[in-house]
Amino acid sequence: MNFPFARVAVGSRNPVKLAAVRSVLERVQPALQVEGIDVASGVPDQPMGDEETQRGARNRALAALQLTGAELAVGLEGGVVELADGRMRSCAWAVVVDRDGREGMGGSLSMPLPDVVAARIRAGEELGHAMDAIASAVGTKHGRGAVGILTAGLIDRQRAYEPMVAYALAPWLAPTLFAATNRSDDQDGR
Repeated sequence: MNFPFARVAVGSRNPVKLAAVRSVLERVQPALQVEGIDVASGVPDQPMGDEETQRGARNRALAALQLTGAELAVGLEGGVVELADGRMRSCAWAVVVDRDGREGMGGSLSMPLPDVVAARIRAGEELGHAMDAIASAVGTKHGRGAVGILTAGLIDRQRAYEPMVAYALAPWLAPTLFAATNRSDDQDGR
């Protein structure tokens, strides 16, 4: 595989997000340099809904790309989604962008949240702080995450983020397939 990037920026210094990106990219190109940079997501601290969470991930990726000399940037954002029946679920999205304007997006981490957590979020708390409170924990979002607590450690936040990073990298991991799709769209006049 020809992965043409040497330097990747991540729009966060959160150690879980950095570890997830590093873990995936080390399998693609072991010598790749990955650096985290603090950037604003441009969305509320607790994004509500998939669209707002996706926007936060995209904003992080674009800001990281703009503020660094990296060729590729990754933004990751976690949020929650209100369901029609009053329940709440988690969501998380990764957006990858390059200097040529190409973008990839991947999502995962959709799981039900306990009603007690949903009530705290509706009252204005972030998911991580709500989980800290109900699980008597500290720094949930910089460690195992809500997913680690709610799955009794079967999946932690880093391992939950890794697939969405890989999904978002698809345009660079299978570039000929994405190029073929774009060419057929052009031929069809779409």
